[in-house]
Amino acid sequence: KQAAWKAVDYVKSGMVLGLGTGSTAAFAVDRVGQLLKEGKLSEIIAVPTSVRTYEQAKSLGIPLATLDDQPKLDVAIDGADEVDPELNVVKGRGGALLREKMVEMASDKFVCIVDESKLVSGLGGSKLAMPVEIVQFCWKYNLERLKNLEEVKGCEAKLRMQGENPYVTDNNNYIVDLYFENPIKDSYAADKAIIGLEGVVDHGLFLDMVDVCIVAGSTGVEVRERK
Repeated sequence: KQAAWKAVDYVKSGMVLGLGTGSTAAFAVDRVGQLLKEGKLSEIIAVPTSVRTYEQAKSLGIPLATLDDQPKLDVAIDGADEVDPELNVVKGRGGALLREKMVEMASDKFVCIVDESKLVSGLGGSKLAMPVEIVQFCWKYNLERLKNLEEVKGCEAKLRMQGENPYVTDNNNYIVDLYFENPIKDSYAADKAIIGLEGVVDHGLFLDMVDVCIVAGSTGVEVRERK
C-alpha cells in the first residue's frame, strides 16, 4: 500500500493516467480517487486496463476514457508478478495482460509497484505462471506449439481454468500459463517466438517497458529507475 501511494506521487493534475489491474494496483486506484475527492488532484482522465478496474474507478468517481479517446497517456501505474534486475517484468497472472500492455505501451512513463517477494534474478524464476493469451479456436494446437518452442524449452504449459471451465479474458480469449523450472535464458528471443505464433494474442513478458519500479520491503520503500 505504501508503494502504491508513492506511485501516485507521479500523478499530477491535468494528466491522463493508465490504471492497472490487481490487488496492488487497486490501492493506487483508491488513492487517486481519494486525492480527487480531497481536491488535491483535478482534471484527471483515467484509462482502465480491465473491467474490474473500470468498475472500481467508476465507483470512486474517477473520470474514465479508453485508448480510442486518449491514445497518449502521461503515466501508467500497475503491479507485476516478477521483476528482474533490468526492470523487465512478467505480468498477467490476474488475466488482464493484453489491455495492460496496450495501455502501458501508450504511456510516457510506466510506474510499477511490487513487494520484494516479486524480485527474481531472471524472468520465469519464481516458478509461477507466465501467461500467454490465445484465441479460443484450436487452443490445444497452440498449447502444444507453445510448449515445443525452442526458446522456452522445458516449460510446462497448462490451460488456465476457472472451476470446470477454461478461464476467459475480458477480450474473450483463453490463457495458457507457462511454468519454468529455470529462468528463461533469453526473454527477448522468447518474446519474439511466442508472439510469432498465429493465434497468440499477446504474452506476459513486458520488456523494456518499466521506467520506475517501486519496491516495498521490510525496511521501507525503494525506488528503482531504469538505467
